[in-house]
Amino acid sequence: MTPDSPSSAGFDPVAITEALAHTLAATAVERDKRGGTAKRERDLLRQSGLLALSVPTELGGHGAPWAVVMDVVRRLARVDGSLAHLFGFHHLLLATARLFGPAAQWSPWLRDTVERRWFWGNALNPLDTRTTIVPRPAPGDISATAASPRAVAAPSFFIDGQKSFCSGASDSDRLVVSALDPDKRLVVAVLPTTRPGIHIVDDWDNMGQRQTDSGQVRFEQVLVTDDEILRKPGPLGSVYASLRPCIAQLVLTHVYLGLGEGALAEGTTWTRGQGRPWVTSGVERQTDDPYLLHHAGEFWVALAGARALADAAVRSLDEAWSRGDALAPAERAATALAIGTAKVAATRAGLAVANGIFELTGARATAAGAGLDRFWRNLRTHTLHDPVDYRLRELGRWVLTGDLPQPSFYS
Repeated sequence: MTPDSPSSAGFDPVAITEALAHTLAATAVERDKRGGTAKRERDLLRQSGLLALSVPTELGGHGAPWAVVMDVVRRLARVDGSLAHLFGFHHLLLATARLFGPAAQWSPWLRDTVERRWFWGNALNPLDTRTTIVPRPAPGDISATAASPRAVAAPSFFIDGQKSFCSGASDSDRLVVSALDPDKRLVVAVLPTTRPGIHIVDDWDNMGQRQTDSGQVRFEQVLVTDDEILRKPGPLGSVYASLRPCIAQLVLTHVYLGLGEGALAEGTTWTRGQGRPWVTSGVERQTDDPYLLHHAGEFWVALAGARALADAAVRSLDEAWSRGDALAPAERAATALAIGTAKVAATRAGLAVANGIFELTGARATAAGAGLDRFWRNLRTHTLHDPVDYRLRELGRWVLTGDLPQPSFYS
């Protein structure tokens, strides 16, 4: 299957995505200014069938490879970085359940995702350690504590605390949540977003990615049953399970690449329609201005290079994904290196184009109504959350010493 082919009979993800992107583009500038939850647009994603794109066909989904999923992320990001982010993270979270838990546990969740059009949200953020999980005291044992044998044997738990950067938590149907147990071990669970004690805080007010709802979630005595915890193999509990951060990094790569492509597309449209050649250029048409042509060429080369690296990285991920539990550490490392390389290139190209596009458009394009600044704001906001310097350090260590990247939640 290729990104231009349907993932299942009668379902064409490219055509559906392009139609959806056209709809999103019509309100993208206004919604960027407004911020908040893009409820109507999230419902359009639910209705599109694209939320079932990566779900296996035997569970009612479309069984698309990662190449198709990432292609949709990139196409959406060209017009709406926020919705592309949420869509990509939805599929990352579905993969999290598949990688961290056994099939008997996650299969019903994925089937319900298809049948009920669930949208998955994120409250995992392993860097935020303010959330804890402790055993629930056994019924009738008011003296039981988290340290007592009777409490440890209880079949359910309580989560308390709060998480930041919980992208997509608002208007989600399921949340992937992490917390630390009494021994400071990371525990990951899948919970209904409507579970009593879960409070989504509408406090995301950053300059970019304004409709990702990436604010905080508070947990107050939230009940968690044992069968909601992803235990086998658990967080990064096997070589195959450690593909989770690779998928996350590749989602971000395609968001960045799509934003850069969107900036170039909108910037060139503006330039052709409203641009002017400089008074000393010696040409009559803006499209003949030598410096505008130079900038346009530079932008194209930067994005083309990043695109080629991203395509190679997603091919590597699909190959690694197909290996399942037979995936070897060296194979996983090769995929991580390919993705890290692509992410650095997409970050640089995206930021360069989103910032430099104003060299093509001129001063009038800085008007608020044009909305061309949103591409740079989205990229600058998102690329700061996972410093690209650490990707370069990882790549540099491999180049100089041959040391392979070690799995973590960010590599």
